[in-house]
Amino acid sequence: MQKKHVKFSTRVFTALAVGIVFGAIIQVIFGAQNDVTTQAISWVSIVGNGYVSLLQMLIMPLVFVSIVGAFTKLEVSKKLGKISFTVIGTLLATTAVAALIGIFSVFVFNLDGATFVQGEAETARIEALAERQEAVKDLTIPEQVVSFIPTNVFSDLSGTRSTSTIAVVIFSAFIGIAYLGVNKKDPETGEFFAKLINSLYKIVMRIVTLVLRLTPYGILALMIKVTATSDVKAIWNLGKFVAASYFALAIVLIMHLLILVFVKVNPLQYLKKSSTVLGFAFTSRSSAGAMPLNIETQTKALGVDDATANFAASFGLSIGQNGCAGVYPAMLAAIVAPTVGIDVFSPLYILTIVAVVTISSFGVAGVGGGATFASLIVLGSLNLPIAIVGLVISVEPLIDMARTAINVSDSMVAGIVTSKRINEFNSDVLNDKDAVIESSM
Repeated sequence: MQKKHVKFSTRVFTALAVGIVFGAIIQVIFGAQNDVTTQAISWVSIVGNGYVSLLQMLIMPLVFVSIVGAFTKLEVSKKLGKISFTVIGTLLATTAVAALIGIFSVFVFNLDGATFVQGEAETARIEALAERQEAVKDLTIPEQVVSFIPTNVFSDLSGTRSTSTIAVVIFSAFIGIAYLGVNKKDPETGEFFAKLINSLYKIVMRIVTLVLRLTPYGILALMIKVTATSDVKAIWNLGKFVAASYFALAIVLIMHLLILVFVKVNPLQYLKKSSTVLGFAFTSRSSAGAMPLNIETQTKALGVDDATANFAASFGLSIGQNGCAGVYPAMLAAIVAPTVGIDVFSPLYILTIVAVVTISSFGVAGVGGGATFASLIVLGSLNLPIAIVGLVISVEPLIDMARTAINVSDSMVAGIVTSKRINEFNSDVLNDKDAVIESSM
């Protein structure tokens, strides 16, 4: 297809469809737990997991050069505050609304106080979660905030902590601010540093392009794995929870489109231009892995300026993820609260859940397990039992696909809103049918 110059997005979605069909065939013939399926998927995962690993390999370097590079691209330093405030404000505001939507979905599907079946896998998961919660249960919100601050930036650049991403963002922001100060007093040194960062950025983005060319193969392998190993019985038993989750996430996406309408951006054009990166996020289940495509889509297809796109994509990895840190923990809190005698219909308690979810959304890493980490923090802060996180393990991959797509969409919407506010948005790029990321693939 590539030799025939078929569009990149078409190749990606073809791979997605083929992966679903092939995975379903394996599921029907052998079953999810069969040894043949297990061994086959272990080999297929070399391509799928290997592709995601290559993308994750780029995350810390990309976050660093993106944030610092954004400072060097600022034509007027006064825009820095407006960009940062608008991006973070949009991410947090939409997360608060996403939490409300999650709670509303629980009420609509009558899941408040619901109980789920606990099998061997769920029991093992609950025990593992109990150990993991020990790392976060004693942290107060102020202590959580302090944990974002890097104490050893080299350790955080290697991603050793759950809050390493936001720590690198903070460190990069300090370097960027320092650059602005130096550039003002010593333009020659500032110019040299800007050229150095620009060179690093081009090198990193070139590596990104090389890796992104593997996207159709990676998505093919990832979809084979998801479809072939899904527990159909568990999905059926937890079907109501899955439906409620997708219902909530669909409403959040509609909220994103309404925001775009408010800032006078065509939502249909947005969906068309962002379909490739949203499709990748859906299949890979990694907001961090989708970051390179996120930046490419914002700048080359949606018309967001470079500085804002880099800020939005980087901050979106660790702040206010609508799906993983908004809808999901709010739903779990609303479901489990009645089981311990709490009136979840109380407006004050609903506002409490929303506030805790929004504050806790800081520092949630955009990699696998981010939603679990966020849920443990929220449930622990509200003194609610954490067992429910383990009880839904069977359908976690299925729900996580949509959650990740919503996370990425939110960061792109934040970029568009911010670029519009600072008057740097290029409508011509958004409306240009040829302005798509295929040009670099």
